[in-house]
Amino acid sequence: MATPSYTTLIAHRGESEDVPENTILAYRTAVERGFGFECDCYLSSDGKVFMFHDRNLKRTTDGVCEKACWEASWDEIKNLDVGNWGKWKGSKFAGTKPSLLEDVLPLARDGRKIYLEVKNPSTEIVPRIREILARQTAATPENLLFISFRENICKALKEQLPEYKVYWLTAYRHEWGVGSWNDTTKPLVTIDDILETLRDTGADGVDCQYLDDYTTADKIAAVHAAGKSFHVWTIDNLADALEAFRRGADTVTTNCAQRLLGEYSAQRA
Repeated sequence: MATPSYTTLIAHRGESEDVPENTILAYRTAVERGFGFECDCYLSSDGKVFMFHDRNLKRTTDGVCEKACWEASWDEIKNLDVGNWGKWKGSKFAGTKPSLLEDVLPLARDGRKIYLEVKNPSTEIVPRIREILARQTAATPENLLFISFRENICKALKEQLPEYKVYWLTAYRHEWGVGSWNDTTKPLVTIDDILETLRDTGADGVDCQYLDDYTTADKIAAVHAAGKSFHVWTIDNLADALEAFRRGADTVTTNCAQRLLGEYSAQRA
């Protein structure tokens, strides 16, 4: 059974409780604290792979730019302020600019993982990622892996970058995040759905939304029995993290990796 550690806690969008999400500062903070991290990328309209989470640029630019990520050029993106929104407004992070994938890869470290979420809707981003990886030496199959909600992306990654692990991302309901976030009419993602998708895409594991009554030990055991790994997102309290590990989760993605590890260490002292 895994427990909270530097290798099993994955910093979500970097150490995003303490630093604006999906910025090079958030990723660097995670690495400096000893953790691997999760990050999100899109392909700009002019072929640059850049780090961003939402489908459009509105939320973390404080509404300055509302374009869809894949419709904006890097010239439109590169000077946006992504450190001056929400609780960060007016903070020391104001003026933080978006980063490119090639800026992030030098942060790769053996012994911890970068979870690179590919959010682009089309597979044209995959050969671009392959080109970027070929030009550097820091990120390797030992310290970098891919995650994606999109089955076409998972399949393309396994076909074009077979040496890297790929995990299929899923929530507990199909089409999660499309329309209402709480649409209970959408069907549950079953264990059969998960296993079928892993077979169809060739993915090496699943990275699943954690809910107490959904992410059961039986589901995790079934995935492990199929020879695949099971990872969960996003847990920000120690009790749930410990329960996820008790049920068999291999890693836990969290917005507050350092805080959770500190609470776990204090509990054991």
